Amino acid sequence: MSRIATALSVSLDGYIAGPQDGPGQPLGAGGRALFAWYSGGDTPSRFYPDFRMSEQSAAFFDAGAAEVGAVITGRRTYDIAGGWGGKGPLPGVPVPVFVLTHKAPEPVPENEGGYTFVTDGVESAVADAGAAIGADGTGRDVVGVMGAGAVRACLRAGLLDELTLHLVPVVLGGGVRLLDHLDPARISFDCIGVVDAPGVTHLSYRVSYDTTA
Repeated sequence: MSRIATALSVSLDGYIAGPQDGPGQPLGAGGRALFAWYSGGDTPSRFYPDFRMSEQSAAFFDAGAAEVGAVITGRRTYDIAGGWGGKGPLPGVPVPVFVLTHKAPEPVPENEGGYTFVTDGVESAVADAGAAIGADGTGRDVVGVMGAGAVRACLRAGLLDELTLHLVPVVLGGGVRLLDHLDPARISFDCIGVVDAPGVTHLSYRVSYDTTA
């Protein structure tokens, strides 16, 4: 059975992008600081050789990337990224991408993993992504979730299994928050791993849900 997980860089004040994010500035004002750890070392990623991380971060990053067999993302993230130029969000790991949207765009760029636009909710996206993982024969068992809206939709539906935060010691002061407007009585997080690395701390949590709340 597939696991539904997300891994996002976040500032100390809880933002995954700075203010005024958009197609011309996908990370928002100051948001590039959230990804300085991608180039803060001399150890290349097995999947993205241009990333030069610390030894600790490279090992953690690659272990996670190796498990992803499909991606779910929100339409806003897809649009801001320009469809990732047809390369998909994980160019070193071509996987099928399922985009939550009200209406599929035209045209759709080519992508080795393929784009599917899901118009009937996050539950359908999770089911479709899980089926794609089961059919591809690669053994990758994780559906990766991208974008704050898609992550919150999975949390509200009780579908997200694991949350990883790459905590970066910067304050952005505004922008895109990750965990806004959730029910604290229904969702809880248990820490299952901490990796301290130069410029970032990788925090992993198992997500639990109280269905009686």
